[in-house]
Amino acid sequence: MGSRNKNQRIDQMSAPLIGHAGHPTMMADQKDGTPSDRNSNGTPGGKSGGDKQPPVTPPKMRRQFMTWILLLAVIAVVWTVLMSTSQRGEAIPTPQEFFVMAKEGYFEPASVVIQDDKLMATLAKSLPGATERSGQKGGQVWVRIIPGNYDWIREQLTTAGVKWQEQVGQSMFVQLLLTLAPGLLILGVLWFLIARGMRNASGGGPGGMLGSFGKSRHRVTNKENVNITFNDVAGVEEAKEEVQEIVEFLKNPKRFSKLGGRIPRGVLLSGQPGCGKTLLAKAIAGEADVPFFSISGSDFVEMFVGVGASRVRDLFKQAKDNSPCIIFLDEIDAVGRRRGGGFSSGGHDEREQTLNAILVEMDGFEANDQVIVIAATNRPDVLDPALMRPGRFDRQVAVPLPDVRGRRQILAVHARKVKMGTDVDLERLARGTPMFSGADLAAIINEAAIIATMAEKDAVEMTDLEEARDKVRFGRANKSRKIEEEERIATAYHEAGHAVLQVLLKDADPLHKVTIIPRGQAMGATFSLPEKDRYGYSRRHLLATMRVLCGGRIAEQRKTDDISSGASMDIKMATSYARTMVLQWGMSDRLGFVNYAGSDEREMFIPEKDYSPETARVIDEEVRRFIDSAYADATQMVNDHWTQIMAVAEALLSVETLSKDDVDRIMRGEVFKRPSVSELLQREMPKTPSQIPTTKNDPTEELPPGAMPSPI
Repeated sequence: MGSRNKNQRIDQMSAPLIGHAGHPTMMADQKDGTPSDRNSNGTPGGKSGGDKQPPVTPPKMRRQFMTWILLLAVIAVVWTVLMSTSQRGEAIPTPQEFFVMAKEGYFEPASVVIQDDKLMATLAKSLPGATERSGQKGGQVWVRIIPGNYDWIREQLTTAGVKWQEQVGQSMFVQLLLTLAPGLLILGVLWFLIARGMRNASGGGPGGMLGSFGKSRHRVTNKENVNITFNDVAGVEEAKEEVQEIVEFLKNPKRFSKLGGRIPRGVLLSGQPGCGKTLLAKAIAGEADVPFFSISGSDFVEMFVGVGASRVRDLFKQAKDNSPCIIFLDEIDAVGRRRGGGFSSGGHDEREQTLNAILVEMDGFEANDQVIVIAATNRPDVLDPALMRPGRFDRQVAVPLPDVRGRRQILAVHARKVKMGTDVDLERLARGTPMFSGADLAAIINEAAIIATMAEKDAVEMTDLEEARDKVRFGRANKSRKIEEEERIATAYHEAGHAVLQVLLKDADPLHKVTIIPRGQAMGATFSLPEKDRYGYSRRHLLATMRVLCGGRIAEQRKTDDISSGASMDIKMATSYARTMVLQWGMSDRLGFVNYAGSDEREMFIPEKDYSPETARVIDEEVRRFIDSAYADATQMVNDHWTQIMAVAEALLSVETLSKDDVDRIMRGEVFKRPSVSELLQREMPKTPSQIPTTKNDPTEELPPGAMPSPI
């Protein structure tokens, strides 16, 4: 029931529970000015004649704008290339100077080029006083010439003794083409990508080139893609029956419409995490032969304003086009929270815009639109009232934690995939897992299979299932952790105090086992095994549980004459029980039948308190009175049964883990006979060479071939 923690780590507790930790694609909208209907001659529908042209749609305007931008870019590139080509290299003032430089050997052999309006050459050596790259060796020089006077130029170059090339009539075209080819290729690729993006945007609704952000990110699932059916859902029979009606309605709507009934527009699945809400939705997809659109609430909201609302419109548009179908909104509280509170910033908040779009779409269904919205959340209390009303979510299906029978069915479903041993008792395991969700039970079966595999077993045994249960709930056992003897003794007496008081108090849950093996953050733990599921808590049960929690600290203090932080979880649980009894359950005689807890909307920064300072003082006094009374009663019980506590503690120090039957025998005074942990380790240890009897002491005796005699 209690645990001794080495660290002061405190897990969040909500209600008295059982165990050592107290587990009580965007819809195309009509633009402004876009005609909704037109006759054959292009004029607005319902009106004839007139030469008024229809207004240009925004996608067309965007295409024209991009065309002009690209045209200007091409002109700028061509002008830059022409200017750079004409001005490239070092300019020579006159042709005579050019010929003198050619005669003096300033140019590379055969590098002189005669073009339409200029001569160009590559320098073989730097010009006198050249500081720029164009005037140094390897640079180019050019000079203007009169077009058509090419014979005189050839004569002068021949006189200078240099060879030349002629590019008359084609140089500008070839050079321009070679220079512009890479740029034109890049512009063509960009134009192709932009044009395709605008086409997608125009088909997906508003958003321009970012129109893909407005597309819904849902996943479409058909019956052929899902292998989960209602046979795989167990422990939630009532919820399964309600969603089975929806599947039947989709398959045979005329059967229900005979009496005038209409299809429910929305179903809200609410329950704690791991109870099977998403599994139910997958089972619907496996049973109903209709398209299944699934999306998470967080997928609606993006960094761009208005994207969430556009995705909602696109999702519902596609759903209506594929009706009958089902829309599954997982974790709808991400966008459906109550408006006007907390961090909301008013009507322009992106989350509220998305919620408004959902409200409009759900209320805008036609009578013959066979589209059902199924939403899942574990916080129905924070959803907006407009979203919860009939007409949007006509049904609210609770998916609770499974009871003993439900846990037995869930374990059987998951055990079908695992090879089980003959000693496995799923009924006992179901009784020992109160307040476990379906996900927890699935994890137990999986962890047991892993434990059995690592132990090289042929099948999963009951011990593997119990170890997996403790591992899922409390963490892995730290058997290799080295613990000081003083701390080990304190832990043993701490857990013995819990165990003995739990056996003595009839209103507490029955003891299951007690151990001092560290597990998770706890140095030891005392496990209970409730005889039945608790849906309510009586005052006698809570008072008995608080006494069990106090017994660990008291027994530890009496043995060590000191206290430690190991009781931090016990203190937290006892305080939580006492405060809940006073504030919510009206179990205080002084405060009476009044709730002082207030509403739990979790939307405000300051907790709500609807009582006076005098009442707050009385609340604190009553909480302290409950805890002090439990501590005093537990102290008296520890003193009266100290001999039994010592016997249980010594047995824990010997074998580390005791079952309920072991504790009962020890408390009755019977002799406890079980090999201790040290004895078991000695039995498993291989014998050392000194323990092996030797009969041959003569080193000269015959040795195996190749063996060396002992130096001793």
